[in-house]
Amino acid sequence: MDGDREAFAQLYDRHDRPSFQFVRRLLGSSGADAEDLHQETWLAVSRHASSFDPLKASFGAWLYTIARRKVWDHLRKQKVIRLVSGQEDLLLAVPDLGPTPLQEAEGREMALALINAVEALPLAQRETFILFAEGGLSLEEIAEITEVSAETSKSRLRYARATLRRVLSEREAVHG
Repeated sequence: MDGDREAFAQLYDRHDRPSFQFVRRLLGSSGADAEDLHQETWLAVSRHASSFDPLKASFGAWLYTIARRKVWDHLRKQKVIRLVSGQEDLLLAVPDLGPTPLQEAEGREMALALINAVEALPLAQRETFILFAEGGLSLEEIAEITEVSAETSKSRLRYARATLRRVLSEREAVHG
């Protein structure tokens, strides 16, 4: 039993923050809803741990599937299909691009532009991009989580990347 608790603690330590970020970005809420759904996700993981089969999916894919369902159930209950990213974390994650305040401000502006571009993606592309970029999941795992084919996941990611490249290059052309 202690081994099970220790294994769970290791999985929790490894996946806690990324799974919270995933829920928060899909939900677009930095408040209680994101925290509640994140907690519900881990409670479901704990309750249904015996149903996890590592031959069918990685733990990450299984966890994100549960988290995704919690978010979608919540959105259906709220009758809201509005997915907005928690901008504060990405702004804090922007590296110090130089010693001057101007260079820092330009870096933060680029991060904000990236956040806004991700937020503007169609829902399916946004979800796929977040699972890939932040969740570190493979296209096959994303396909399983989102209940589409691997080819559809690949297309969604390709379209998302193309849109982000276009939007950011247009921004760069305007802001030089």
